[in-house]
Amino acid sequence: MNIFKDLWTDLKNIGYELCQDDDIWDQANLEIPKDPLNGDISTNLAMIIAAKDGSNPREVSLKFKERLAEIPYIAHIEVAGPGFINFTIKAEKWHECIRSILNDDKDFWEVDVGRGEKVNVEYVSANPTGPMHIGHARGAVYGDALANVLSLCGYNVTKEYYINDAGTQIDTLLDSVFLRYKEALSGEVVVIPEGLYPGDYLKDVGQKIAAEFGQALIDMNTREMRQKIKNIVVNEMLALIKADLRDLGVHHDVFFSEQSLHDSNKINDAVKILEEKGLIYKGVLPPPKGKIDENWEEKEQLLFKSSEYGDDQDRPVQKNDGTWSYLAADFAYAKDKIDRGFDTLVYILGADHSGYVKRIQAVINALGEGKIRSDVRISQLVNFVKDGEPIKMSKRSGNFMTVSDVTNEVSKDIIRFIMLTRRNDMTLDFDFSKVKEQSKDNPVFYVQYAHVRTKSIIAKAIETIPEAYKKFAASEFDLSLLSTEEEIQLIKLLASWPKVLALSAKSCEPQRIAYYLIDVASRFHSIWNLGKENNDYRFNIEDDVDLTAARLALAESIRKVIAGGFSVIGVKPLDKM
Repeated sequence: MNIFKDLWTDLKNIGYELCQDDDIWDQANLEIPKDPLNGDISTNLAMIIAAKDGSNPREVSLKFKERLAEIPYIAHIEVAGPGFINFTIKAEKWHECIRSILNDDKDFWEVDVGRGEKVNVEYVSANPTGPMHIGHARGAVYGDALANVLSLCGYNVTKEYYINDAGTQIDTLLDSVFLRYKEALSGEVVVIPEGLYPGDYLKDVGQKIAAEFGQALIDMNTREMRQKIKNIVVNEMLALIKADLRDLGVHHDVFFSEQSLHDSNKINDAVKILEEKGLIYKGVLPPPKGKIDENWEEKEQLLFKSSEYGDDQDRPVQKNDGTWSYLAADFAYAKDKIDRGFDTLVYILGADHSGYVKRIQAVINALGEGKIRSDVRISQLVNFVKDGEPIKMSKRSGNFMTVSDVTNEVSKDIIRFIMLTRRNDMTLDFDFSKVKEQSKDNPVFYVQYAHVRTKSIIAKAIETIPEAYKKFAASEFDLSLLSTEEEIQLIKLLASWPKVLALSAKSCEPQRIAYYLIDVASRFHSIWNLGKENNDYRFNIEDDVDLTAARLALAESIRKVIAGGFSVIGVKPLDKM
């Protein structure tokens, strides 16, 4: 049972006589008021109607109030503010939610807001030049959790990684590996010039190439040498990245090669389409804003009219040497996704790519002719500290902290949860000392401990009040006994899971799940602490079998909701701590 689905169905069945406009019903929604004095659930339906036909929203609300009084599980209806309709739901309806949780009711656990819409979620897409740095890990966790949320909400999701295996960063990588190859041959330490990749991880690649080719690459011309070793090098780097992703519990369905777009002539095809649309032209860009670049010169080049789609300026399609720009590859990649039938394209980009948002949206709008939705999200930086001090960079990587540096310190479950305790577009502080603490200030411990505590409650009942456990196990409990204000508020929170899940999907904010779990844990721990001083709040009451059985049902519902939320964000619940 999904109380929001039930109320919306009844609201529409009764209210449709007052408003037959399907667009209105698509725009209106049900929300949980921030102030509990405004009822349990609220709708803006009357204000949506009034905004469209010019009527008075409060008068519309009052008309609905008269009719909606027929719904049997509504205890009270109030018209508030400019025209909100606020509902107070009877306790027995909330109690039904507990049975839905325990019975694995599909309506409760899954919310079909996606209706099969095909969504491509591209995330991480780190350059294959070395192991993943921890900034990529935030985007990896965010993208992976988002894809899980969307899948559970009825979207047909593909998790994709774009391999940037073409361009200057690969040239730099090959130069770096060639030096490590020469080092492996000679046994003498080489000095890595500034601008190349200095990490020790490339030594293994150099040794592997030396073992396969011996001295043969030394006398080859640069072009031939690069062709010989490129696939080996890129595959080795991808192996490092995939290992890091596995350590984070991240799995992609598709790894898409940028080089394949160049090799298949798809870039030329995509550029031609945009030329036919009149969106490609030869022109001159204005000089860069801000600091004067002495090397800049006014030059005619091929440009994309991205400014017509909200970008700050038009963008170059070709580099100065006549090769395709990174944006040109984006044309072909976007067209490939569109050709694969996706309705929505989600991009999760790092903090250093904020300037790409508008141009990517422009590309999708141009090629998709406004029919393909795009959503570009930025994952901001992660600041790592320990005992109040910033953590130094990794020696192995050369210039950054790797995912393996962090997973060697804490588990992937801690990393995943902490990465979702703040909005993705805000900087996140990751304190190694705090995430290892067993205190309420550590959100991971706080929620995990709630899960462990529910298990402990049930285990203790089996041992000390077996009659209550038998009633609970046989579903012979009376939920009306869960009548304290604290219990009712916790049950209402548990019942809001479908709403939280739907909002997480629609807003592309999987962090809502983490916030929700923290809230559930907080309310549960509060009731538990009340029981230390007042026996009326204890879960296991030896002289009250019926109340204990009902509270065991509540405890198991809490456990299942926490475990369900953990599953969505990729965290394993603990049974003991």
